[in-house]
Amino acid sequence: MTQNMRPTDFKAIYDRFQANVSRFDCGRFCAPLNNGQPVCCDTTHAIPVVDKPEFALLKSRTDLWTRFKPHDATARNIVSGLHKDCVAVECKGARFCERDNRTLACRAFPFYPYFDRKGELLGLGTYWIFADRCWLMSNMQVVERDFIKEFIAAYEYVFERDTGELQAMKDHSANHRRVATRNNQPIVLIARDGGFIKIMPRTHEVRPATERDIVKTGPYKNPRAYAKAVKEAGGELPAQSPFIG
Repeated sequence: MTQNMRPTDFKAIYDRFQANVSRFDCGRFCAPLNNGQPVCCDTTHAIPVVDKPEFALLKSRTDLWTRFKPHDATARNIVSGLHKDCVAVECKGARFCERDNRTLACRAFPFYPYFDRKGELLGLGTYWIFADRCWLMSNMQVVERDFIKEFIAAYEYVFERDTGELQAMKDHSANHRRVATRNNQPIVLIARDGGFIKIMPRTHEVRPATERDIVKTGPYKNPRAYAKAVKEAGGELPAQSPFIG
């Protein structure tokens, strides 16, 4: 049976999951392509979803978060399809971010805990639908070891208490495998102990991987593509180049 998460459980998660994903402020690299707003902080792209106890904790700590109000049919469908124990939320925007009061979803984005077919947590998978917009997904080599460690610890804490969330992530991993098989493309993961591994399409074999296996997508394929995309979006190139490694 699912053990109910409490607000105090989410406080414990927040306390242990504070590491920066990278030494780079990755939002500075996608923002010029999105009217100056980081994609992960824009509900037209990504709608944060929290458990109700997590929302209760946030409301007791800050006025940063409110219930999300759908702005179109797609958003309404997302909200109406949520489990009864969840709620869609939105913050005041990246300019007003309070790091200690970020949701678990914010801290983890664009990653989710990937499980293999045997139910083993192998590492950090990515929400593939954001690959064309998220700079970090094209540059996973910048992810810090402390972030990986705290990510795994936070989600294992959740899974010990919430079997429903555990099953949801196993189901999401299975869906990722189906998408990868359909596209005939390996799933590149950050391994739970660092480094990279890849899950082969169809066979689902786990193989070692390197930075060279990371697929660079959309405007993040190379500096020229990025500069062109920023110009077309009417943005300004960041002072620090996003093409590294």
